[in-house]
Amino acid sequence: MNLKFQLSVAFTICLFSLSLFSLLSYFVHSHDIIRFDSRVISVVQGWESGWLTTLMKFLSFIGSAPVIIINSLILLFFLYKVLDHRRELILFIGVMVGSPILNFILKELFKRARPDFYRLVEISGYSFPSGHAVNAVTFYGILTFLLWRHIPVRWERMVLFVLSGMMILGIGLSRIYLGVHYPTDIVGGYFASATWLGFAIGAFHRFMERQALKYEGLKTG
Repeated sequence: MNLKFQLSVAFTICLFSLSLFSLLSYFVHSHDIIRFDSRVISVVQGWESGWLTTLMKFLSFIGSAPVIIINSLILLFFLYKVLDHRRELILFIGVMVGSPILNFILKELFKRARPDFYRLVEISGYSFPSGHAVNAVTFYGILTFLLWRHIPVRWERMVLFVLSGMMILGIGLSRIYLGVHYPTDIVGGYFASATWLGFAIGAFHRFMERQALKYEGLKTG
């Protein structure tokens, strides 16, 4: 897959996600979607059981900032020591540092209160978009992107993709189940993070393309 195609895919994802986030944020701001949120919360919390609550709390813990930071440090070490890809380190650090900054700005912009329905855990702060959802898409998305090219077997790539998708969905669902986020908070977090991820990967590919052209110029010069 050449750099130009990867660049176009990345920016397409960025623009598509941005468009959907903008549309969703309009409905959230106008409170037109609260009935939908309430119905989904009612369905998800209707599944409540002891073992499922334990699982959801565990998934929520995995998506928390401290765990994401620890996992990021492990991945940084792997990229540097095992794969020896220093340029990818720049992309990974930029994505992971920019993600919480973006989430903070959006939360302060919308100032949406958390749902006041039945809660299984207590938490403070604004609700939209979900920080856990942003964390999940950012970390597992960039993890999949960085490792994909180093996995030669197709079925192993698919395992990576499916496991990352399951973690993203599971972490998001856990926040609805625990009663600390509206479903649209989760979806909004997914779209916001996908926008940022697409932009960052696109910018990275643009940088790689320029470096390749520069290298070719030096070879032929």
